Amino acid sequence: MHGLWKPRVLGAWRVPAAGPAILAVNHSHNIDGPMLMGTAPRPVHFLIKKEAFTGPLGPFLRGIGQLEVDRKGADRAAVTGALEVLEQGGVLGIFPEGTRGEGDFASLRAGLAYFALRSGAPVVPVAVLGSTERKGRLVPSLPPLRGRVDVVFGDPFDAGDGSGRRTRAALDEATVRIQRRLGAHLAEAKRLTGR
Repeated sequence: MHGLWKPRVLGAWRVPAAGPAILAVNHSHNIDGPMLMGTAPRPVHFLIKKEAFTGPLGPFLRGIGQLEVDRKGADRAAVTGALEVLEQGGVLGIFPEGTRGEGDFASLRAGLAYFALRSGAPVVPVAVLGSTERKGRLVPSLPPLRGRVDVVFGDPFDAGDGSGRRTRAALDEATVRIQRRLGAHLAEAKRLTGR
């Protein structure tokens, strides 16, 4: 990432140095996940759609610890794999909106809240900004080479309310809490970076 673009990384020290953590990342471009993997202070295991695991990319993604997920239904193997990453003290990366969009955390799915409540791992909000501002001349589907992309890490927080509940209502409440925190982080990241 540093060879192709000029990422500016802010607040990476906020990622816990040890123990489980969940990085909740906005997602507006295909480069967002690789950009985070290349700039995070710890190895990140992402849940990635199974369609990306075709051809030579599949063995590569598995080799660097990425998790294949079938988005058509509840993928038990992917859920189990993600929980194992957290149980072993690793870092799980999640695009809480489930797919690329505006990157504004406007439509969160319940997956992030489920993993946070089930594992007790803190959630670290991450904003990747600048990946969609301009198209490259050589490869229009990518940001311009040597263009600046900002990666802004926020303060970790607990998604639960402290009660330890894992009911559907607790999951819904946690999703609302998470959405508020992620939205506030995104606004602050835009203010900090001037984007």
